[in-house]
Amino acid sequence: MATDSTKQTSPMVLVDGSSYLYRAFHAIPPMHTSDGHPTNATRGVISMIRSLIKTYPDSPMVIIFDAKGKTFRDEIYSEYKAHRPPMPDDLRPQIEPIHRMVEAMGLPLVIIDGVEADDVIGTIAKQVGEAGREVVVSTGDKDMAQLVTDKVTLVNTMNNTVMDIQGVKDKFGIPPELIIDYLALMGDKVDNIPGVPGVGEKTALALLQGLGSIKEIYTRLDDIASLGFRGSKTMKQKMEDNKEMAELSYNLATIKCDVELPFNSLELKNNDANKDVLKEWFAKLEFKTWLTDLDKAPSVETASDTVGNVSQEQRDGQVKTPAASDLVANYETVLDKDAFNAWLEKIQTAELTAFDTETTSLNYMAAELVGVSFSVEVGIAAYVPFAHDYEGAPEQLDRAWVLEQLKPWLEDDSKAKVGQHLKYDANVLNNYDITLRGIAYDTMLESYVYNSVSSRHDMDTLAKKFLGHTCVSFEDLAGKGKKQKTFNEIDLEQAAFYAAEDADITLRLHQAIWPQVEKTPELVSIFKDIECPLIPVLAKMEQTGALIDPELLHLQSAEIGAKLQELEIKAHEQAGESFNLSSPKQLQVILFEKQGLPIIKKTPKGQPSTAEPILQELALEHELPRLIMEHRTLSKLKSTYTDKLPEMIQKTGRIHTSYHQAITATGRLSSTDPNLQNIPIRSAEGRRIRQAFIAPTGYKLIAADYSQVELRIMAHLSQDKGLLDAFTKDADVHKATAAEVFEVSLEEVTTEQRRRAKAINFGLIYGMSAFGLAKQLGISRPEAAKYIQRYFERYPGVQQYMENTREGAKEKGYVETIYGRRLYLPDIKASNAMMRQAAERTAINAPMQGSAADIIKRAMIKMHHWLADTDLDVKMILQVHDELIFEVAEKDLDAAKEKIVDIMQNSSQIDVPLLVEAGIGDNWDEAH
Repeated sequence: MATDSTKQTSPMVLVDGSSYLYRAFHAIPPMHTSDGHPTNATRGVISMIRSLIKTYPDSPMVIIFDAKGKTFRDEIYSEYKAHRPPMPDDLRPQIEPIHRMVEAMGLPLVIIDGVEADDVIGTIAKQVGEAGREVVVSTGDKDMAQLVTDKVTLVNTMNNTVMDIQGVKDKFGIPPELIIDYLALMGDKVDNIPGVPGVGEKTALALLQGLGSIKEIYTRLDDIASLGFRGSKTMKQKMEDNKEMAELSYNLATIKCDVELPFNSLELKNNDANKDVLKEWFAKLEFKTWLTDLDKAPSVETASDTVGNVSQEQRDGQVKTPAASDLVANYETVLDKDAFNAWLEKIQTAELTAFDTETTSLNYMAAELVGVSFSVEVGIAAYVPFAHDYEGAPEQLDRAWVLEQLKPWLEDDSKAKVGQHLKYDANVLNNYDITLRGIAYDTMLESYVYNSVSSRHDMDTLAKKFLGHTCVSFEDLAGKGKKQKTFNEIDLEQAAFYAAEDADITLRLHQAIWPQVEKTPELVSIFKDIECPLIPVLAKMEQTGALIDPELLHLQSAEIGAKLQELEIKAHEQAGESFNLSSPKQLQVILFEKQGLPIIKKTPKGQPSTAEPILQELALEHELPRLIMEHRTLSKLKSTYTDKLPEMIQKTGRIHTSYHQAITATGRLSSTDPNLQNIPIRSAEGRRIRQAFIAPTGYKLIAADYSQVELRIMAHLSQDKGLLDAFTKDADVHKATAAEVFEVSLEEVTTEQRRRAKAINFGLIYGMSAFGLAKQLGISRPEAAKYIQRYFERYPGVQQYMENTREGAKEKGYVETIYGRRLYLPDIKASNAMMRQAAERTAINAPMQGSAADIIKRAMIKMHHWLADTDLDVKMILQVHDELIFEVAEKDLDAAKEKIVDIMQNSSQIDVPLLVEAGIGDNWDEAH
């Protein structure tokens, strides 16, 4: 049940009714009642509001519309919105019904004369946000991005996107506080805001990112020419000539946040719905489904507000859904053997069982089981607790006995199970000598395969997205921070509902998501042949862990610490004074004011940037930035690896990373605790960290790495004859490219030419421009452009593939890997040029990265099966990028190496050979 405190802490939702109105009208095809009354906008607006209510069940929701007539903006600029067409005839008669239905739903309807809905929303958001409460603004209007703060976020119900401060930066390239300046510089054709003539999106961004706000731009007009964008030389004059227009546009674009309101914003709340009035409107407008919903018995069952020990109702086996939920649920707490045996029979005979564990820790190696939950039918679930040990906890079944009864079912491949992130549950069960089998589905991976970029794939996010349901939060039960309880300390009456809900929602999510996946056979294959079979593979690797040498790491930490002190002394000598190398403010003063180094880029607030790419560029010609960059790199290595890795050794004497299948957009695995993917390989210090990953006595490490796999995939995808020939003949592809680009024979190719060709080969598949290539190779931009042109002349299939891929991505909204994994590109048609170009680069590279991910995953699955059957003493312990690392008994090295290479090279077939290079050593660096 939603308590008063819950309602007061949940966000206030402000709905831009006018934005909803027009978007719904234009998005939904014409609809009419039998007597000809238009209803498409009405249907769309009310549907979006109903959906929002499900998403924010405890939130006050305010619907704001524009008032009729002119506003203060018309007074300061008579041409404001002058180009807007009149309201469509079919839209006008839909406004009154919408207003009346909003009121009947019990939602505050706000219309203030003389101001637009934006200004009312801005004022309420400011007042409520400053009072400390979070605000969600539901709109599709880009102008509203200026309202975003740490308390105010935007949600777009048409595409289910949420925009916080970082979201604004990602979408527009600038923070919320510069959105008004952005709109003022560009102008707005829809609202007829004039802007500055000659300033478009790219120019506006260049000015704002380079100099700061409009106010700051006008104090630094002489600096515009140095920004280097097209037209920068003449932009100073344009800005001077149009200063009044810029200031007018700024005023027009500014959402007014001090509107006089006839109510206290903090007291806005929802009232009970008037079902009789709603019935009248639903009947009149022939919304039959909604009318049926109103006539149904209430679907919400309320739970007791009592807190404490298990209630008698719960002992009788019933725990009911809180009022906040719109899902009918009947949850049972299993406290005796008869009830447990009844559920054991249910799961033994069920076609599919949703299964979940509750534990004391997210660290799978340290986690202890507290209870398990099941669901075999939507709305019906059970929680079996056995380790809630707070004072006064009720008597529970014995954990050892429960696990003994469950072990045959858990280890039975024929008993199909579905879970949310079942790899974690498998790892925890392994601590109790149980091998989880029969993993048929995993809702986290179903969502990931369906669309890897549409949202996060945790249960709470998926429940809101696919079910319109808000799950009970763990923090609501356990608290936050240092005083947060572990699950065994949580009162069973509360814990039981939370645990049973996990199983129930998992089953519901599977029934919602899997039919969407099934519509595309390739996605079914990605799930059933790659992602789902990979769960036990990764679980086994995680359980095995890797051996490290803590003493070597301690020694490296000490050496890096001494080197950091040396670098700090040298930096202070170069600067002529002491300063904090980690302080951006002090760096700005030292580098740009006292050293007089060129300002390459500015922060949104107009300060010289000291970001890593800027320092890298300055380091090419200046010693102090080079020292600072070296200091930063070593400091990060020390804090992330040499200091931290020894602390991560667990009771097994090894470190145990966590591999994540549902994080990257491309299908690549990522890892945390520790993050193995980011250990640098090019620096001596990075290689020394790899030296600390060691083989135990009597064993060696084998590191097997796919060679140039993404280039080989490019050859396969592009079907370029030159590339296909080079790889088929096992030629040195970089040398072959050098011979083509530099127009020399293979024998005449120099080491430098091969290095440049390698940069071209890899650079182009990552969408590198002539500017980027020039920067990397230290050559002029025209020379780099000439190399790229010659490359495409020699490999025309590659250029054709890139063009086809871009066009296909724009048409479909996604690209695909060799095996059919879809990689969606939400920004491929973005109006923001930077975002659109980034999406186009991703479109080129993602099929190669994604295909490489699929290839190594397929190899890992086959390797896992071989390892289970072989008599050789081999363990697969790590996966990093295109590399697999094995721990192998010295007596089995030759046979193991041959088989490992064979499996990796032949697990997938493409139109050129896959080449695997394998090395042997006492440590990872030596084997690589």
